[in-house]
Amino acid sequence: MRRAIYAAVAATALLGTAAQANVILLAKGSIDGSSAGIGKDLSGLTGTLENGVAANILGGMGSALAYAGGTTFLATPDRGPNAVSYNSAVDDTTSYISRFQTLDLQLVQNAAGSPLPFSLSTLLYKTTLLSSPTALTYGTGAGLGLGSGAPANNTANTYYFTGRSDNFGDGNSGNPDNARFDPEGIRVSNDGNSVFVSDEYGPYVRQFDRRTGQLIKTFTLPANLDVANLSPKGDTEISGNTSGRVANKGMEGLAITPDGKTLVGIMQAPLIQDAADPATGKLLRIVTVDIATGATHEYGYNLTTGSGVSEIVALNDHTFLVDERDGKGLGDGSTAKVKQIFKIDIAGAADITNLTGAAAAAAAVAKPASPFLDVVATLGAAGVTGANVPVKIEGMAVGQDVTLNGTLYHTLFIANDNDFVPGVAGTNQFFVYGFTDADVPGFAAQQVAAIPEPKIWAMLIAGFGLIGAALRRRARTILPA
Repeated sequence: MRRAIYAAVAATALLGTAAQANVILLAKGSIDGSSAGIGKDLSGLTGTLENGVAANILGGMGSALAYAGGTTFLATPDRGPNAVSYNSAVDDTTSYISRFQTLDLQLVQNAAGSPLPFSLSTLLYKTTLLSSPTALTYGTGAGLGLGSGAPANNTANTYYFTGRSDNFGDGNSGNPDNARFDPEGIRVSNDGNSVFVSDEYGPYVRQFDRRTGQLIKTFTLPANLDVANLSPKGDTEISGNTSGRVANKGMEGLAITPDGKTLVGIMQAPLIQDAADPATGKLLRIVTVDIATGATHEYGYNLTTGSGVSEIVALNDHTFLVDERDGKGLGDGSTAKVKQIFKIDIAGAADITNLTGAAAAAAAVAKPASPFLDVVATLGAAGVTGANVPVKIEGMAVGQDVTLNGTLYHTLFIANDNDFVPGVAGTNQFFVYGFTDADVPGFAAQQVAAIPEPKIWAMLIAGFGLIGAALRRRARTILPA
């Protein structure tokens, strides 16, 4: 099996402005399989989905990326493979079971003179399916040319969330019993026992047990995010509502403050009611959720040149990086232009929950004119053309610190969503950047407690055939050749 561990092959790139001078490209890597095989995850699922795609397909994992301490990361695919046309009545969505992947992403320092300071070794070693211990509402498929949307894997105490768009019941899009789920953001609790996942269908923010994937709670979000009239077809749902999130552009990003007390979600696009007003045509809403009390607040974020936002990650309890992007690049057959990371500070910002129009726009969070990081520019300087920069740069996580030439760098891991079509959008890729305290005064990393993991062995394989076995911090299974 071809290894999913790639040696870095591009030159280190420094950003052009003074504010960005210490942000450097440290490594790049990719993953295309697991011990189950190329293109397969470790869910253990068998059979195929409604569109003929394998139920254990590996892909899309860069929709969200979370740091879990050490060299452990969690990656979340979105609602599943819907690139294969089979039933437009449900937007070609399937009963793909929602899940997260547990990865080992380790930076290995290269010898002096190497193209990049580090290589990134990658390993998928666990897949966790997301479920509810109580019954969820699934579509019957009646009138849609389909059978029930309930997964055959359901049991009396396990009801799986899936990506099929007709899996909803009565009420608005915030009904917590709806089975349809489109994971787009993931973060880990400080005690390491829970994961928080945001989605686009509700939008929802749900808390799951990290070990079992079973639902713990669903947070109540502001009512102005919900849509009243639901449909399996996104376009119909959009046209049938005058307020709430735009279909497929819900809570795309999720952060957690380093103290582990507050979740911070961001909408991908303006709400329907905001988009209808020229004053707020580029205004996105940031939603904070107090984990203990459920109390929420909203803050405004104005787009610069991107068409939407895909992720938010915390640098301390009030400073965040926001991933703003276009829909161009590898996967679209075009040239990427906008994949920019902006640094914002919500300290002292006004709550816009009850504001609309010019008042909401005027209260938006202050934003610098220049990005903290221009991904297209840095990858271009490293030899990656715009046509090969992934369209969907969506996952971001602050990872482990490294030292390079005597300087301590904090790391920012960035991942892409390849929509489960590697032949079109490339593999699941990771780009690792380094920044210093000078770039982010007051930086505070989240400290996630370690949880017990299976002890297995692994072999480190460098991308160009240099093979060496090493005892890693955690032992792992040796993948077959």
